[in-house]
Amino acid sequence: MNLELYILLPVLVAICLLTFFLGWYLNSKANKTKIDGAENIAKRIISEAEEKSKDKIQAAEKRSKEFLTDADKAAQNLKKEKLLEVKDEFLKRKQKFDEETKEREKQVLEDEKRIKQEKEVVEKAKSDIERKEQFLKKTESEMSEKIISADQKSANAEGLINEYKDSLAEAKEKLHRISGLSEEEAKKILFENFVNEVRLEAAQRIQEVREEAKLECNRLSKNIVIQAIQRTASDHSVETTVSVLQINSDELKGRIIGKEGRNIRAFEAATGVDIIVDDTPEAIIISGFDPFRREIARVSMERLIADGRIHPARIEEVVEKVQKELIEDLIRVGENTLIEMGIQGVHRDIITLIGRMKYRSSYGQNVLNHSIEVGHLTGIMAAELGLDAQMAKRAGLLHDMGKTIDRSIEGPHAILGYEVARRCKEHPIICNAIGAHHDEMPMEHPISILVQAADSISGARPGARRESVEAYSKRLEKLETIAKSFEGVAKTFAIQAGREVRVIVEQDKINDTSQDQLASDIAHRIQEEMEYPGQIKVNVIRERRSIAFAK
Repeated sequence: MNLELYILLPVLVAICLLTFFLGWYLNSKANKTKIDGAENIAKRIISEAEEKSKDKIQAAEKRSKEFLTDADKAAQNLKKEKLLEVKDEFLKRKQKFDEETKEREKQVLEDEKRIKQEKEVVEKAKSDIERKEQFLKKTESEMSEKIISADQKSANAEGLINEYKDSLAEAKEKLHRISGLSEEEAKKILFENFVNEVRLEAAQRIQEVREEAKLECNRLSKNIVIQAIQRTASDHSVETTVSVLQINSDELKGRIIGKEGRNIRAFEAATGVDIIVDDTPEAIIISGFDPFRREIARVSMERLIADGRIHPARIEEVVEKVQKELIEDLIRVGENTLIEMGIQGVHRDIITLIGRMKYRSSYGQNVLNHSIEVGHLTGIMAAELGLDAQMAKRAGLLHDMGKTIDRSIEGPHAILGYEVARRCKEHPIICNAIGAHHDEMPMEHPISILVQAADSISGARPGARRESVEAYSKRLEKLETIAKSFEGVAKTFAIQAGREVRVIVEQDKINDTSQDQLASDIAHRIQEEMEYPGQIKVNVIRERRSIAFAK
């Protein structure tokens, strides 16, 4: 085994050496072949690169020549453009210079003309001054002559004044001896006589002026008011507290009352009115001071009777439904009223209040009809006087809307209406007309006066309002009492339904001068202490009788 190992080991070493040398030889030969190939490839690449570089150089030279040619052409074009620009600029400046030269020549001509005119003015002024100097010299000489003459006249006047004083002193002395009065006493008597004469003349003049003014004012105001009334007047007094509902038979009265009165109690609680079921055949009476609630009750009762189901639950359902329908109807009534009056741009709250006027009355007069009439009256009078008729009509229509506001809110209806109008951004003139039509605030515009006048006309004309006998009697009695409370009044008579009071005075206590003042005082007192529709005429009568008997 060891012998084989010793034999094989040299053989293996020889084989390895032979293999190593053989590999080295082959590798060297292969490297030489690669190097020769690489050299050939490099030579070929270099030759190709040289050819390509020659082509590129030739192309670059060609492009550079083309670029130089193009640059030369561009430079020539640029040169031509710059020459044109310089030429244009030169022409422009030359034209501007020519224009400035012409303007300066024109200015020079104008200056020369102006200087020439000023020279003429100066020469004319110089001649005027010379003429005035001559006139002043002449005036001076005349004034000196007049001063000398005035001095002479003054000396003469002083002599005459001295003579007059001497004669006046002699006359005073003579008058004192004849009359037995001192100078102060005589002056006092003359002054008193003069004052009495002036007073009498002033009273007569005042009376004449007053009569003329009254005649003219009456003529104009009557024409305007009569024309307005004739175009708008209508009778619109209404029932104020009860509504009568007709029924088909008296058997329905029991069903309306219900068992132990539960139906009628439920109906009265839901509507806020009183139902009167008495012996009146085929009728029941709905009583209440609120016309809107009465209307709700009337319509609800008609529907319950037509339906036939009358019990508390049904009553509440029908009343609630009718109330909603009538509130919607209020808005429709307000809108229709505004369309009728030709008024636009009104706040919705005001439209509702206008609709509520339909169910309000004052002294038996329907407030809506009254407000429409006042609106027409105010508009007509404003047009006659040259004022804004549309604004006046609007103020007249809205003047009483405060009456429809909830009664739980306290205050005069004019002020309540003023607050609503101001809150709804109505025009200040309209707000003032609403608030001032009963003198709760100062009037700031003629339209306010027209609204107050139209309100009085609508309420005072015959057929417009109703008044109880008791209130009528008290008003007449108070009217006579106020007139009789003045000194010198003998008798008083209220006539023409309280539209006039005649006052008979004692002729020895009241003279012609104080008669007019007494009438004014009585009228002022009535205006302060009484409330009345329209106006009251105060007629003061002074009568003097002379009686003699032939025997």
